[in-house]
Amino acid sequence: MAPSFGRSISFPLSPARSSKPRAAAYHVRSISLPCRSHPLLAHLHTHTAAARTWAAAAEPTTSSPSSGLAHIDALLAAVAEVLLLPEAQAAVRSASSDRLLDAFLLLADAHRGFQEALLALRRDAADVRAALRRRDAAARLVSAARSQRRTDKELARLAAAVSSVAVAGNKCARLGIAATAEETEVAAALMDAAAASATASAAVFSALASVSTAASSSKKTASSTFAAFTKKAATTVEAADLAPEKLDELEHCIDECETGSEMVFRSIVRTRVSLLNIRTPAI
Repeated sequence: MAPSFGRSISFPLSPARSSKPRAAAYHVRSISLPCRSHPLLAHLHTHTAAARTWAAAAEPTTSSPSSGLAHIDALLAAVAEVLLLPEAQAAVRSASSDRLLDAFLLLADAHRGFQEALLALRRDAADVRAALRRRDAAARLVSAARSQRRTDKELARLAAAVSSVAVAGNKCARLGIAATAEETEVAAALMDAAAASATASAAVFSALASVSTAASSSKKTASSTFAAFTKKAATTVEAADLAPEKLDELEHCIDECETGSEMVFRSIVRTRVSLLNIRTPAI
């Protein structure tokens, strides 16, 4: 302790020299856990938090599903960048990464189902427009509403399925699942990203279902009024005007979602392919 005390007394007014030991100590600490300060990992944490924030604040009746899809796509792009890190590749090669692969497989299945639901809703909207245009809505609107209810139930099922991925991912993210501290942290960050993607996906599916339900309600009103066409022609016109407004909202939402959904689905598939390639590199 005497040499240390002597140095501190000899150079009390030399901030440049006195700060060197502290700077060196900080540098050593940062080397011990390099992944904590890696910009790509920080970038991933930022997008994970953004996706969770959007999902937590999303209101099914007012939130735009397309904005949620944009958050998910940005998060998956950050995941792709992190997978280039040696620590991430070492973590993926561990046996515990099976959970990560399963999570992205379920996400891919859910978003493929979401794309199919978008196509079904577009067909239903086209049928309704044709019925309203020809004023023979009674039978056509009932059929379209029945089909749309089935699609809404499918969207609810998809939301529940990805919610289970989010719960499982959150549990795995809290566990040490890799060999070293660096690999464990990267593995946890990747699982957390998968869980956040699932949480945001569930919010997207629920938001579209709400838009669809609102359009379906307007179709029911138009259908019941069309049934009394001969008795109350003026009300029929009002109902015919109401349904197209909700259809416009639904079709606009579908248009926005189709592009974003395709991008997200491809990103999920690319991510899972990257994980498989890391697990089983080509010889």
